[in-house]
Amino acid sequence: MTGLGLAALGVLAFSFTFPATVLALDGLDPYLIGIGRAAAATVLAVLALAAVRAPLPRRGQWGGLAAAGLGVVFGFPVLSTLALHQGASASHGAVVIGLLPGATAVCAVLRAHERPSRSFWLASGAGAACIGAFALSRGAGRITPADLLLFGALLAGAVGYAEGGRLARDMPGWRVISWALVLTAPISIPVTLALLATGDPRWTGRALIGFGYLSVVSMFLGFFAWYGGLGRAGIARASQVQLAQPMLTLSWSALFLGEHIDAFTGLAAVAVLGCVAWTQRARSLPPAASPRTLGGRETQRRAQVGEAHGRPGHDPRGRLLAGPRDSAAEHLSHGVAGRDGEARGHL
Repeated sequence: MTGLGLAALGVLAFSFTFPATVLALDGLDPYLIGIGRAAAATVLAVLALAAVRAPLPRRGQWGGLAAAGLGVVFGFPVLSTLALHQGASASHGAVVIGLLPGATAVCAVLRAHERPSRSFWLASGAGAACIGAFALSRGAGRITPADLLLFGALLAGAVGYAEGGRLARDMPGWRVISWALVLTAPISIPVTLALLATGDPRWTGRALIGFGYLSVVSMFLGFFAWYGGLGRAGIARASQVQLAQPMLTLSWSALFLGEHIDAFTGLAAVAVLGCVAWTQRARSLPPAASPRTLGGRETQRRAQVGEAHGRPGHDPRGRLLAGPRDSAAEHLSHGVAGRDGEARGHL
């Protein structure tokens, strides 16, 4: 499967995450949902790594795995679950998190020390403004705690996606998420056991379905495809596929949760998608070549053409360029001059 195909499969898997979280909240503590899914996925990760006897990551990769783990194992799951527990609907969360592809591109740009165009930053700022306006309109003119939690989840997810996509260039995507889960296991497993022992979880049918999906798909299998797509197609190209995720999540929220999607929510989602598309296009445009660079390339091309036909080429100003015969004659003349100089020296 192509890189973009893998990325699309990952987006489809992630588009059910918010509806599944709402189902899991029907009986489970938000911290248990946010951290417990990682503990359950860690068991699957250990089995997968042991089955293929995967080698340990290189020393320079552990830092990136730690950053990916903080972002997608702890940050995004815990903060987004708390936001939904605070009263944000799945459709509201989908609109805010719709800026995730743009935020991921910003993180990738900063991580790679790139210098993007002014259009890139204008698009990123416009997307952030759209999200801020939407949050203010839903919060009666103020940012609610749920919105702040969603913003935090947005930033955490962007860091985790960018680091994971970078690592997926050197190792399979499933190993990236597996090692990230193993690395964070000393925290996720003890905390999960403590929450189970001290809390009072009610494992209703909805809670089981939601928690099971979050643990197996959102926290594990979805990253097989997503990180694989980021590694193959590149973070900038593959993250464009994520433009479809808010619309998919809005559809699942209406279909499975019965949430009402009003016109303003739909317009806000479209506006965010437009800003993200602008961000991706501004980043992927190649830099314009300078006249000097173009002249240098043309000079090289004409010289190569001349060499291929055994005659000198011309540069853009019409000056002769040395061909193979001229070069041979030049070397011969230098050789003769050198021997004459030696003869004079002996005399």
